[in-house]
Amino acid sequence: MKLSIIIPVLNEAGNIVSLLRQLQVYRQHGHEVIVVDGGSNDNTIDFVKDMADKILISKPGRAMQMNIGAEQAQAEVLVFLHADTQLPDRADALIDDAMGQGQWGRFNVHLSGQHVLFRLIETMMNWRSCLTGIATGDQVIFVQREAFEQAGAFPEIKLMEDIELSKRLKSFSRPVCIKKRVTTSSRKWEKNGIIRTVLLMWRLRLLYFFGVSSDKLYSKYY
Repeated sequence: MKLSIIIPVLNEAGNIVSLLRQLQVYRQHGHEVIVVDGGSNDNTIDFVKDMADKILISKPGRAMQMNIGAEQAQAEVLVFLHADTQLPDRADALIDDAMGQGQWGRFNVHLSGQHVLFRLIETMMNWRSCLTGIATGDQVIFVQREAFEQAGAFPEIKLMEDIELSKRLKSFSRPVCIKKRVTTSSRKWEKNGIIRTVLLMWRLRLLYFFGVSSDKLYSKYY
């Protein structure tokens, strides 16, 4: 089973090289790496030459970028990977095994920071995701191409596109929750304050649940 690993980027020069170096082993195994740039002005594109199978250009917007990558992907399984997230060893084998159990899934997540609160936060994120069947982009969503297309791809909204896709995919199957962890950057938590970020994210999810538009949530988030 082959994978298309789709990476939306916007001004990720500081992260993209280390990520793509890690992904070269998957290219050697016949998997595809696609980078979709949303208009970076920090030379991100210069760093990815010869390290990806396809480099695509898009208007900014993570959902739009991932959909463009999916349209150009060749493999039967799509893997949506953030530029600040690292896959565990043998992720392709783990996904191969998971796809025998369902049509889509995600990994458990580990936050890169050392603060003890990060261990609690990541544990709660993983537990909540398995309980609700809702995955976030930080957990690296993977999905059969056919199911992704039947679900209508990512809704091209500014925020919560991962949650909306998860809701749609749940009609096909519950997500397979891979216990092995991806490591995602805790930079946003460290920059804005751990407790403050937790409370903000809880608030945004609650507002979204009660019907507040993605555009309004985006302005509050950023």
